[in-house]
Amino acid sequence: MPLYMDVHKDVDASVEEVIEAHKKDVEVQGEHGVEYKRYWVDEDEGTVFCLFEGPSKEAGEKVHEEAHGLTADEIHEVREGE
Repeated sequence: MPLYMDVHKDVDASVEEVIEAHKKDVEVQGEHGVEYKRYWVDEDEGTVFCLFEGPSKEAGEKVHEEAHGLTADEIHEVREGE
């Protein structure tokens, strides 16, 4: 299954709000064949990064749309280094 990193820029949310958004992602991810693995928050820059496995970029975006409406600015297919 492909692995993706999405990037949310200019996020005006606290870490606690990002945690809640991630929980909502996890609640609906299975409906789209997606598994959100981890996420990172850069509060100073207002940037959030989400790592997920799924059938496509679009499937990951659907999870965000359905869960809370906070869609990503960028989504990149990535491979884990050794």
